[in-house]
Amino acid sequence: MILKNALARSFGLAFAALALMFVCSAPARAQEEGVPVVLDEPIAQVNNDVIMLSHLKREIENYKEILINQRGLNESQAGEEIEKKKPEIIFSLINEALLVQKGKDSPGVSEEVEADVNREILRVAKQYNLTTIEELEEAMKRDGQSLSAVRETLRKHFMRQAVLSNEVDRKIYFGLTEAEARKYHTENRTKFQSVTLSEIFLSLAGREEAEVLSKAKQIVAEARAGKDFGELAVKNSERPNVEKTKGLLADETGKARGFMVAELSEAIAGPTKDLKAGGVTDPLKIDEGFLILRVNERDDAFNERQVRAVITQERSENERESFLRTLRQDAYIKPAENYKAIIQPMLEKDTQATATKEAATASKNTKDKKAQKQ
Repeated sequence: MILKNALARSFGLAFAALALMFVCSAPARAQEEGVPVVLDEPIAQVNNDVIMLSHLKREIENYKEILINQRGLNESQAGEEIEKKKPEIIFSLINEALLVQKGKDSPGVSEEVEADVNREILRVAKQYNLTTIEELEEAMKRDGQSLSAVRETLRKHFMRQAVLSNEVDRKIYFGLTEAEARKYHTENRTKFQSVTLSEIFLSLAGREEAEVLSKAKQIVAEARAGKDFGELAVKNSERPNVEKTKGLLADETGKARGFMVAELSEAIAGPTKDLKAGGVTDPLKIDEGFLILRVNERDDAFNERQVRAVITQERSENERESFLRTLRQDAYIKPAENYKAIIQPMLEKDTQATATKEAATASKNTKDKKAQKQ
């Protein structure tokens, strides 16, 4: 399927009006029989926006599809998981509403987001060899989808990311001093080690494993004896374009690709971690055959942008949650009567978390002042 799911204070009156509207729109037969049919209802008011039951149902359907199709749960198991996660799903809708509101109030963000939405729509059209947006819209209609609905989903997604990036991630990244970055690099040097690698790949296709392993061991012996690894790769490796790459693992421009040691899989990180530049691994068994790796260069030099990026990634989750908590506390959030038992405890946790943080900050400030006096 194409693009498959990509402050008013008169709250009581607003909810009453919405509830009345949806009750009145219930099927006539159900009304005649006296059977209550809830087609939609408010869940919570978030400033001037109202989160509806239909929004929650849509999120639940998306989550259910992930649980069944990607995680292999059956209908019953998915239902149980959804019931446990329902408070979190509702809270994510509240967060989404607040982030979208923040984005709309931030200069230039809406325009950037709209450009991102258009680029994504055009990318999808191109992916399916469609030359116009009209063709994409027709194709989506045949799949039972609405382009306008997909646009709105993308709009919310990009708005969330833009606000969190601008209000949290960028502030962490640019708020660090060079001295802080250098100190972090010194204390966490192993995180910033990178290597460039060359490989020789021998396939098992149509061959006995013992035979291929024997050949791989012979190549390793020749490489360790000083034979040029590039020549050995051209002669033996079964990778495409090996005559051009000579076994070098490179980026799209042909430049040697630097691999962060901390991000390498254990299957590669283990055998290469103690090798100096020029060292060659024993044959490594992989699904398709055997791999021989050569460490060309090791580098752990200070790269300020890289260090800032790592620190930002480490701090981002906690800082984003703190930012969202502030948004929630500064907002007018009122749950509908039927959803108070779900939403109110989570709002109270925000208050408790803020009080705890403020107490910790006050305690630290007191200790700092005493230390300065001494």
